[in-house]
Parts: sequence; C-alpha cells; structure tokens
Amino acid sequence: MTTTHLDCRALDTADALRPLRDLFVLPAGVTYLDGNSLGPLPRATAARVAKAIEDEWGRGLIRSWNDAGWFDLPQRLGNRIARWIGAGQGEVVATDTTSVNLYKVLSAALSIAAQDAPKHRLVVSERSNFPTDLYIAQALCAERGYTLKLVEAGKIPHALAEGVAVLMLTHVNYRTGAMHDMAAVTSNAHAAGALAIWDLAHSAGAVPVDLRAAEADFAVGCGYKYLNGGPGCPAFAWVHPRHADRFWQPLAGWWGHAAPFDFTPEYRPAPGVARYLCGTQPVLSMLALECGLDTLDAALPHGGMQALRAKSLALTDVFIALVEQRCGDASLSVVTPREHARRGSQVCLARAEGAYAIVQALIARGVIGDFRAPDILRFGFTPLYTSFEDVWNAVEQLRQVLASEEWRRPEFNQRNAVT
Repeated sequence: MTTTHLDCRALDTADALRPLRDLFVLPAGVTYLDGNSLGPLPRATAARVAKAIEDEWGRGLIRSWNDAGWFDLPQRLGNRIARWIGAGQGEVVATDTTSVNLYKVLSAALSIAAQDAPKHRLVVSERSNFPTDLYIAQALCAERGYTLKLVEAGKIPHALAEGVAVLMLTHVNYRTGAMHDMAAVTSNAHAAGALAIWDLAHSAGAVPVDLRAAEADFAVGCGYKYLNGGPGCPAFAWVHPRHADRFWQPLAGWWGHAAPFDFTPEYRPAPGVARYLCGTQPVLSMLALECGLDTLDAALPHGGMQALRAKSLALTDVFIALVEQRCGDASLSVVTPREHARRGSQVCLARAEGAYAIVQALIARGVIGDFRAPDILRFGFTPLYTSFEDVWNAVEQLRQVLASEEWRRPEFNQRNAVT
C-alpha cells in the first residue's frame, strides 16, 4: 500500500501526543531525527538553569544545597527515572556517566560472582555492543583475571554455558536498533549461573523496560538521549535490591558514604543504591535533566509509555515503508528488525558506498540523522516531538540526495570529529 504526504498529515492530525512537540525548541527548517544521540532542548530548561545560576547559586550560595534541594537530586531524579525502567523507588540514582556507572556495576557484579561462583571466569557480551561498554569490560577483565568473550547476537544463548560469570548487553543495539528480549535473556543467564547487566542508553524513555519483572541484576543508562537532559548530563545506575548491600562499588567517594558530613576517615557505605554515588554532583546538569524528565512525564496523561511505544512503532513503520517505496533502487538495506518486538525507536539503513557523505548531505538540507561506521545511516524517532510529516520530509530529502548524487560533493566527504 502506498503512503502519501497527505497520509502522513492525517496521522499527525490524529496523534494525541502531538501537543508535546511544543515542549521543545525545534529550529525552523530542521527535521530532527537524532534524539537517540542527543535529545533537543526542552523550552523550560534555559529558564530553570538560569534561575539556578542567578538565584540559587548567585544569591543562595552554599545554602542552596539545603534550601534549594540540591543535595538529594541524585535520588530524586533517580526515583523519576525508575518509573520508566520498571524499577522501584529508592533503587536508582542519577549520577556520573554511563561509562563510569558501568565500571561500578560490573565491578560489583564480578565481586558477587567471585563469591558465589568462583569457577566462573567469563564475561560475555555482544560483539557489536557499544564500544565504551566493551572497553570498560576489557579493563576490568584484565584487572580481575576474567576473560571477555564477544559473540554475535544470535549466538548469545549458546554462549551462556558453564563458566559465565556475567552477561553484559545493551538492550537496544546502537548500530542496528535491534532489541533483546530482556526477560528471556536474563532468565537464560541466570540458568547458567551468570548475572545480567543491561545498558539502557537506547531504551530508557523510548521503549518499555521492566527491570524488576525481568529479574535483571544491574542496569545503567544515560540522560541525554530520550530523557532530553542535555549534552553530557548525568547518567543513572540501578541495582537490584538483592545485590545493593552486598559489596562496595570501587569508586568509594564521600557522596556514597552513609554519613558524608560526619567526615570520618573510614569509609562506611550508604545503604542500598546510594553507595553507587561517588563525588560532588553536577547541580546545573542535574537541573537540566530534571527539565528533560518533565517532558517525558508530560506523556503520562496521554497514555505514558504505551502511547509512546505505539507512536514510535508507527513512525518507524512509516519510515521503512517510505524508504522502500521512494528509495527502493538506491542500494539501501534496512538493518533494523521489522518485527515490532525486536525493534527499538530507531531505523538504521546500510549502504556500501557513501553512507557518511549521504548523512552530511541530508544535514545540509536540514534533516539531521547520524552515521555509524562503517556503513550505517542512523535515524532516531522520538515520539514526544517527531511528526509523521517529519518522516515524509526526511525520506523525500533522502530521495533527492540519492537521485542527484550531491553526496559526492567534496564538502560532504570530509570527516568531522563527531559523525
């Protein structure tokens, strides 16, 4: 069935989430399909951060740790994130970066494994996992005497054999948009005597996640993608309560102390997930993340995650259909799963020639996606603000870039530092 421009406009007219687009600063003439890498600026953020700078910091000074509620921001924001990832209150902290938090939880998981299953010496992950996860695992495995085993996604069940201590996966693959069945994979890991760590960087706020129901052990994720917290804003960490008090995490800083303002020379870890904090928190970035979470919570009266997921799947279905309908002879292949249960909130296209340059030509036309080496054109669809007309426009611009071959122009083939 052919999808038309009018069809896309009709879908927008019927979209109950459409008013939420007004919560964001979206520049005129730009079709933004890169919220899976950096969410756009919420309209409320600039004023909120300005208030913190001018009033809370400027006039309140150090009193604002108490008077403005700065001190409990990690737990307060963690509790707001918890509802979107299937965690309980008091189980999540917003802090540090995804990489740092992964180091913390993988360290703790290896300590638990060393005690519960000392003969298990393997850490298993997906070969195409996001590189920072693999780098952190490589470093910790070398330090602790474990072996990191990388396998293709389809071979993960076979890799969960005797001797696996930890399975570490990203829920939605950053290069393909393929999504694991968290509950089934976690169950398989536990059956093999392994712990399961999940990176939710491309999941939190985008797809349904239920860590408690899946019986996961640890999870981390970032705040600047679908949570719209701004570049480099704090990430988050979740630890299942059954593990939270078993071990220190390795970055035993004063914010993770049970009573940081007692200033004792001996470390005494805070109970529960609070011990996964380390140093003084970045307040201005925390407050920007709070505004990002406000935009996500604005979807709750409209159906919450169920409504967001339904629109995400509709957006990506339309995009895939239009690409095949209008760019079908352009040597593009859809690498994102078509099956809804296996698809995140992005669509990735592969092209052997010119993938990077095509993305640059699209950006010059106001359609912002990104490129992932070696051959992936990646487009994210955030249902809070992405419209079906955005989808139509993106594919039309892609068709024109391919038909005109303007991507061959030299300026589009000069690699930027960030792709």
